[in-house]
Amino acid sequence: MSDHDSFTDEQLAAMRHPPLAKRVRRSTGLSQEAFAERFGIPLRTLQEWEQGRREPDAAVASYLRVIEKQPDMVAQVLAAE
Repeated sequence: MSDHDSFTDEQLAAMRHPPLAKRVRRSTGLSQEAFAERFGIPLRTLQEWEQGRREPDAAVASYLRVIEKQPDMVAQVLAAE
């Protein structure tokens, strides 16, 4: 029995590719708390996305990709509301 036999396919995929939310947050250098507050995402939701318990829907995934590319612009737009 090899080491990978004890993991599900989903767990193996998560090990190879961190969830989108985790990758985006890490690219900003922010803690979970700071990221959630800055971008208006409930902390518990962010944690569930990062831990792979839930997946962001398509619109939120797009929002996360915009944050990844332009975090300061997104924060600036949100602060202007």
